[in-house]
Amino acid sequence: MSAPIHTPAAPLPPHDVLPTVLVVDDEVRSQDALRRTLDEDFTVFTASSADEARGLLQRQPVSVILCDQRMPGMTGVVFLKEVREGWPNTVRILISGYTDSEDIIAGINEAGIYQYILKPWSPDHLLESVRNAMEAQALQQQTSRLDLELRTSTRVLRQRTASQMAQARSHFGFERIVRAKGSPLDQVCQMAQRVARYDIPVLVLGESGTGKELLARAIHYASPRQTGPFVVENCAAIPDSLLESELFGHKRGAFTGAFEDHPGLFQRGNGGTVFLDEIGETSPAFQVKLLRVLQEGEVRPVGGVRPIQVNVRVIAATHRQLEQRVRDGLFREDLYYRLAGIGITVPPLRERVADIAPIARQLALDVAAELGHPGATLPDETLACLLAYPWPGNIRELRNEIARALALHDGETLPPGAFSARVLQGRTGGGGDLLSAVPQSGTLSERLDVIEAMLLRETLLRHRWNKTRAAQELGLSRVGLRGKMHRFGLGDP
Repeated sequence: MSAPIHTPAAPLPPHDVLPTVLVVDDEVRSQDALRRTLDEDFTVFTASSADEARGLLQRQPVSVILCDQRMPGMTGVVFLKEVREGWPNTVRILISGYTDSEDIIAGINEAGIYQYILKPWSPDHLLESVRNAMEAQALQQQTSRLDLELRTSTRVLRQRTASQMAQARSHFGFERIVRAKGSPLDQVCQMAQRVARYDIPVLVLGESGTGKELLARAIHYASPRQTGPFVVENCAAIPDSLLESELFGHKRGAFTGAFEDHPGLFQRGNGGTVFLDEIGETSPAFQVKLLRVLQEGEVRPVGGVRPIQVNVRVIAATHRQLEQRVRDGLFREDLYYRLAGIGITVPPLRERVADIAPIARQLALDVAAELGHPGATLPDETLACLLAYPWPGNIRELRNEIARALALHDGETLPPGAFSARVLQGRTGGGGDLLSAVPQSGTLSERLDVIEAMLLRETLLRHRWNKTRAAQELGLSRVGLRGKMHRFGLGDP
């Protein structure tokens, strides 16, 4: 998503009813590290062996299992396969320090794992993965209940399906993409909305974190395919050998670990939209296979004999300059023109500075709700600080900064000092020459105003926006300092 942002669709359960996670690892230190990462958001149980974990599952309902692959006596895949058979509603995540493709394939096919996490894992990534797994389980249970209820009533099925579709359109619509009035995103969304009605491929360009996937979802839900599935694959996240199987599927026995037929993403997205993120990272060999699928409208699963017809709309995205990669011989020209029916570029956050304030305010509310924080208010001096930073990581970086500030700062109001040093400095690389940004033209008064504003801001940053200390250093009264801050757009008096 995050980028233009949407309100979270399914927050975690209330904190007085924490969902349960079972950590299975024979190393005590690993258990402790996982528990410390998760115990604020979940009720965490631990087990040092498959036998211990099995006993706990028989006594205690568990929502998600995090299991190490290499354990004495029984591998994680073998144990999770047993869990799949005995406790099918428990979401299974495999953790391993080895990038063994056979382990990954066996985990997917035999144990039905939800995700494969490599060591050393990032606490933020692990926590987000478990949250997503919880949400997936909640949606799966909701769907199961809905299926059971609707077997007796076609009319109710139609009504509920229509209601859910209306909610999806409302949640992922263009109007829910947060931006300022007159934002450059207005033109982007207008173009995307016009394109959505036509069944042609779209190539979304833009830096990482600008919201390419959210724009693709908005196109899908504004298109005639809105009742079909919207499926996503990050082409940079898995190697070619697995990407082909993931997109096109494979047949049982096609390779070691292929114990059952596996429908690919194009089959699962039949009748809807397939979003291929980071398409520029694929190899020339894979590009040939993808081109054939787009030309013929059919996929041939790995190990399969007969092609399977598919009807999908492809939306691709990349942060690369694909035209340059075509010239460099790194991307097939014929595939490029197949994908780039319409090209849409999402501008980076630094080119739409006016969007920072409304996006930051919305993110503060969303992240506070996710973390169970009592609230989050961004005063004017904080917004002025955020506006001065170039945000090379775009909205993804902004979201991480707000989450960090909420986690480390007490209170509902987030002052500038709650943010990291690089944001406070207003640049990615630290300091710099104060006079280097002074314009080379203009009246003396105008150029002196620039210098005064920069000195004022540098002093406020150095004192972490403590107005009393900054006023003392500058020889100003507090009222005088606030007046100058207002004059130069550094916060209202």
